[in-house]
Amino acid sequence: MKKIGIIVNTQKDDNDKYLNRVLTALSGRAEVYISDSANVSSPEITKLSNSDLAKTVEYMIVLGGDGTIIGAASMCARNKVPVMGINLGRIGFMTEVECDAIDDAIDALLSGNYKTERRMMMKAQIKKDGKAISTCHALNDIVVSKSAGVKLVGIDLYTNDELVNRYIADGIIIATPTGSTGYSISAGGPVVDPMMNLYVATPVCAHMLSVRSAILSADKDIVIKLTREYADNKALVSADGEVQSEIGNSDEVIISRSQYSLELIKIGNQSFYDTLLKKLS
Repeated sequence: MKKIGIIVNTQKDDNDKYLNRVLTALSGRAEVYISDSANVSSPEITKLSNSDLAKTVEYMIVLGGDGTIIGAASMCARNKVPVMGINLGRIGFMTEVECDAIDDAIDALLSGNYKTERRMMMKAQIKKDGKAISTCHALNDIVVSKSAGVKLVGIDLYTNDELVNRYIADGIIIATPTGSTGYSISAGGPVVDPMMNLYVATPVCAHMLSVRSAILSADKDIVIKLTREYADNKALVSADGEVQSEIGNSDEVIISRSQYSLELIKIGNQSFYDTLLKKLS
């Protein structure tokens, strides 16, 4: 039997109801492991921490919204565990299975009647005084944003040592194609086919007369530095919404393509563009 893990966002409405539907559909048909934060108790189900869960199972079922998948992305990608998302959220670009299709989706997963999409991820290394102090991986985006009390930050954006642009703004978003429909689109960035390999660089609230997003090759490193002309330049670096570090004028953020990628399980024939029209129309 397949070893299947379950992560559930316990803050979503009716999460217990739909979790029970998943468990019923899997009963006697798979070895079931579940995140220890889930509100469930059964001798047939093994509870594990999220990190141990990803090391144990062959497939992961995530009940929640896209944010729940993003939270599980790094550990699943590191352990090469494909993810099937069940949408308990509002939009659901990655959590494509709707609640009324849970039984059919479980049947398809167990029978192998599905396809997969491999989503690129990015790696960010933060350097202070030339030394790396932090390294992280992100599925959606790396964001450099002004620290509390700072009015604006000056940002220099480089790719392979070539200056792309200088921004005076609240910050800058470097998004993957998957992340192009997240924070990036709300800042005016373009929508990108998630199967492409590139970065979208979009400034946030730029204090400039003319500014556009830049599409950059995923085969080239991106370097972000704070412009030295601004003495009080301080910014926070976040990866998929999680703050990693504060940086100043002598620091830099180096972004490159991650060696990891997230494998998403696709049930049915609905394309990204079908989802785009349905969710954002």
